[in-house]
Amino acid sequence: MLKDYLDRELYNTIIKTFCFNDITEIRMRANENLIVVVKNKKFYLKDNQGEFIKVNTNLIENFIKKASENSIYAFNDSIVNGYITLPKGIRVGLCGNIVTDDDKIVTIKEFQAINIRIPHFIKNCSLPAFDFIVNGEEIKNTLIISPPGAGKTTFIRDLVYQLNQHNIPKNILIADERNEICSVVNGEPNVNLGGFCDVYSNCSKKFAFKNGIRSMRPDVIVTDEIDLERDLEYIIEAINSGVNVIATIHAKDLNQLKKKKNFDTILEEKFFSRFVVLSSDEGPGTLCGVYDEKLNCIYCR
Repeated sequence: MLKDYLDRELYNTIIKTFCFNDITEIRMRANENLIVVVKNKKFYLKDNQGEFIKVNTNLIENFIKKASENSIYAFNDSIVNGYITLPKGIRVGLCGNIVTDDDKIVTIKEFQAINIRIPHFIKNCSLPAFDFIVNGEEIKNTLIISPPGAGKTTFIRDLVYQLNQHNIPKNILIADERNEICSVVNGEPNVNLGGFCDVYSNCSKKFAFKNGIRSMRPDVIVTDEIDLERDLEYIIEAINSGVNVIATIHAKDLNQLKKKKNFDTILEEKFFSRFVVLSSDEGPGTLCGVYDEKLNCIYCR
């Protein structure tokens, strides 16, 4: 996949040096050594002469040109949010000069760093938590918690797959805001999660929740990386409409989650009956604990 975007020689060096299936990130920072992250360990990439490969701005700019299909303008809606999503759900984080107009971000230019995050579809990774979330045909409102890069998206991707594999007859609407869960390209998902799924790609959670409930009649809405200040009202509206919600959120652990604005509301009103905490202690998606609506531990590793 990445061979279409990376410099050919660089791509060949990466796949000769590492097993591609173990790579989770490739980081390029201008005038610094290129870093490849493999199983949570960082490595400086070396060329054929054993010298560290140093990144220059041309390498970064050429990658972004290819990633945006030579049209930065066409991808600007994503760029202003700091990323571009490639097929297969590969998210490229962007860092550079932020251009604003009356405090509104117009675009990013003069890119100085990119972080290529490579997702992996790990079948059965959600099974240790599955029976805590699913009881017969009942699916509990669930919030999955982990720090960045610890497997939240991988977990919900497999959880949806398992719901289909277990033939649970629920209409599942995936609000795939960054097109990472299913990675739909030209109407075809690169990750096929099963026949009960409908997908909104590259749309706001507001659109997916408000329009999805009216038009697609979902039993469950699945979404990634919620913001409790921005998204809570849509989640509450869905739950109060009888639609179950499975979502993820960034936090290191429950203590950090409790400090987030509006979390008290979630806890007091018992909007979520399951909280699943993940880490990367034994690889992305390591199950650390499952908690009920009062944050009582049901399973603790």
